Amino acid sequence: MPGVLSIGVIGLGVMGQRMLARLAGHGRLRVTRVWDENPAVLAQALAHYPLLRAASSAQALMQEPGLHGVYIATPPASHMALTDEAFDAGLSVLCEKPLTTDFEAAKVAISRIQREQRRAAVNYSLASSTGLATLQLAFGIGARRTLGTLQEVRIEARFSAWPRPWQRQAGPWLAQRTEGGFTREVLSHFIFVLQRVLGPADVVSSRVTWPDDGISAETALEAELQAAGVAVSIRAGIGGDKADDTRMWWRATEGEVELRDWFGVTQHRHGEKAQSLGDTDMLRMTGMNDQLSHWSAMLEGRSHSLPSFAEALAVQRTVERLLIGAG
Repeated sequence: MPGVLSIGVIGLGVMGQRMLARLAGHGRLRVTRVWDENPAVLAQALAHYPLLRAASSAQALMQEPGLHGVYIATPPASHMALTDEAFDAGLSVLCEKPLTTDFEAAKVAISRIQREQRRAAVNYSLASSTGLATLQLAFGIGARRTLGTLQEVRIEARFSAWPRPWQRQAGPWLAQRTEGGFTREVLSHFIFVLQRVLGPADVVSSRVTWPDDGISAETALEAELQAAGVAVSIRAGIGGDKADDTRMWWRATEGEVELRDWFGVTQHRHGEKAQSLGDTDMLRMTGMNDQLSHWSAMLEGRSHSLPSFAEALAVQRTVERLLIGAG
């Protein structure tokens, strides 16, 4: 069996901590170096994972011998510079989303990836999900169209607060409109699914509700899009009794597929009983484990399904058009 692949984690906020927990005890991927700009956060991680070693800086971490790749879980503004430094060090990159709001920097990174054959991907968790696989089989390129012709896609999301309770220590950027907000953080996952299945989406109209302070992120968004000739609607906002209430509904002439609570999948053929494709928690676990397998494959230069930087930039272009508002 191939050996262990050594990972460095840059940024130990909410997503960095979650990745540490996911990789603890993994058979192939092993976190060996970590860094965060907050010494208290770094000390807390070291206390919880005593086998980890801290680097003195992100740059020092990337110069550590024996690393195969880095996971970048810092706020978006630093993603492109850290990616460039990781490539300089000969490392593969798994970067958090949103990729960046600096499109020019992202295009430079993508050009370098293509020119130098660098290995890089972005963490859209649904890329390895049963839900996405089901949608690709039903509606993607070359699909057998077992549910007929796709007629409509609806995306709905509701949050009791933003940031969500478990995100409150992520930093002020998440609550601010410059880089944060639920459109970039949550709706982007579903825009990714939409565009991987159907291709590029055009924003027909978008109505965004902003707080009056000029700083805080959006509180509601309603939009209409078109993808491969299919009408797509988005309704999202703050207000409700669940931290996350997300749904993506694909309606076709002979049936429908619904993604709910991220990894839950239900398929309904007209005239038949709706069929759940598995327990949501089990599907979540399977999807996350599959993602780690694809990460291993990327690190070794093998084929994988993780989203590329180019795909993530395409998602971000759609997201930013939504936030500009039109129509």
